[in-house]
Amino acid sequence: MRTSRIRTAALATVTAALALGLTACGGADGGSKAAGGDNAAGTAQSRSASTGDVKGGANSGGDTKENARSTTASGGTDEAGGQDAADAQPCVGDELMVTAEHRFAGQQGDHLLVTASNEGDKPCWVTSYPSVKLGDDVDGAALPHSKKDDQGGDAHLTLQPGGKVYSAVNLFDYGSNHHTATSFAMALRGADGADGPSYSVDSKGEKPQFSWSEADVLNWNTKKPYDF
Repeated sequence: MRTSRIRTAALATVTAALALGLTACGGADGGSKAAGGDNAAGTAQSRSASTGDVKGGANSGGDTKENARSTTASGGTDEAGGQDAADAQPCVGDELMVTAEHRFAGQQGDHLLVTASNEGDKPCWVTSYPSVKLGDDVDGAALPHSKKDDQGGDAHLTLQPGGKVYSAVNLFDYGSNHHTATSFAMALRGADGADGPSYSVDSKGEKPQFSWSEADVLNWNTKKPYDF
């Protein structure tokens, strides 16, 4: 993935009006990195790809070695650069790039595929499901967790350098009283369930604009949802 630069604000001031092509962290190429902090605004440096991307942050607590070892995402083993996954810290933003691709637009299974990649040099972990607010409604409630998803989403998924995890925003468009957008605000959740700083993520794909009457979110997973 190639990336571009964007500026992001804290949850209450996230703007959904970011361009589809983000401005590159060292040129124009497609994704974004954000320097996150605990409940503070962050700046994201992005890169543009065939999927929109952004780096997000989480404010979270520590973990036990047992939890840290629970699952290791693709891209490495439990050891990375001499570091054990048990010593991994929560992903905070600098190391994490998030991309969003609109898939099956207007069809059954319409969703936004969310991919988080660890571009840092140390392992870090995510947990639960991302906190997502679609379109301009950044002051509203985050989307609920999908009732069809596995409820055991409190495990720590450790991303070794180069590792990836996936989530999805399921979109249900009933054809009336629906909303449309091309971006959304996303935050990582900490071990205590609290949201970290929120960043804007642009949708990519053949049809980046998406519509919904209702929507929900899947847990982070080491495998792509709806991979068919």
